[in-house]
Amino acid sequence: MGESSVKTLETRTEVSSPHVTGDEARPGAQRALLPRLRAPRRPRIWFEILLIGVSYWTYSLIRNAVPEQKADALANADWLWDLERTLGIAVEQSVNHAVNSVTWLVVGMNYYYATLHFVVTIGVLVWIYRFHPGRYAAARMVLFATTGVALLGYYFFPLAPPRLMNGQDFVDTVLVHHTWGSMASGNLKHMSNQYAAMPSMHIGWSLWCGLTIFAVASAPWARILGLLYPVATLVVIVATANHFWLDAAGGMLCLAFGYAVSRSWYGALPHRLPREPQATDAHPATAALLNRFRGA
Repeated sequence: MGESSVKTLETRTEVSSPHVTGDEARPGAQRALLPRLRAPRRPRIWFEILLIGVSYWTYSLIRNAVPEQKADALANADWLWDLERTLGIAVEQSVNHAVNSVTWLVVGMNYYYATLHFVVTIGVLVWIYRFHPGRYAAARMVLFATTGVALLGYYFFPLAPPRLMNGQDFVDTVLVHHTWGSMASGNLKHMSNQYAAMPSMHIGWSLWCGLTIFAVASAPWARILGLLYPVATLVVIVATANHFWLDAAGGMLCLAFGYAVSRSWYGALPHRLPREPQATDAHPATAALLNRFRGA
């Protein structure tokens, strides 16, 4: 009976403590890495400034590097204008002329178009970074994915804005009223792709700002302003003859794609993530990058 007990104990020991090699342990480590990559962490200001700066520079470079396709862009504008007429929504010209008749209003819209697109977007990013750090990375991913997919539209569907159409009576409000700031008119027009009207990132970004504010702000007045901002932007881009209504629809589709990408990665929409990040260790990608620099 003693020998039987010893053999049984030895057998159990061998079964319960198998030898694990490094190759066998590696898949488990890789599976554990994915949740660590997805876990929101407290953002680092130096990294965010660098990332946003490099990303926008890359986006602008690619957008402006798209071959100028003037003939196709004008033909697409005529086709889109005819489509809107068929749908009964081709009122951009009436809005453009009505606003252009009120000097103070159209000048204000010109400056709105040139400045708030950047100022409000950066302001919302800073606000989320400061007060909702656990949601920041997911919200930023929405914005980045939205902007990235817009490049496909610029490349495959070059589109002239209404103010550049041939044979139509649209008013280029920046040229007429001599306001500054638009990269699409005047002396600055050679610095920007003139035929990248579809989709409208003025709508994509402003709607991202508005939905982000509405979803996470606690003050009712802030939530109302958040919803009004993309509506006002829509009126401005049409009144200044920079976009068609359907360009705005394209921007909304890009934003929907951005939310889908962020949700698939983080498992939830940004506003449903914890306000404070749960992970406190360094992000694996950042740690690997720093280790590489240290070892260089």
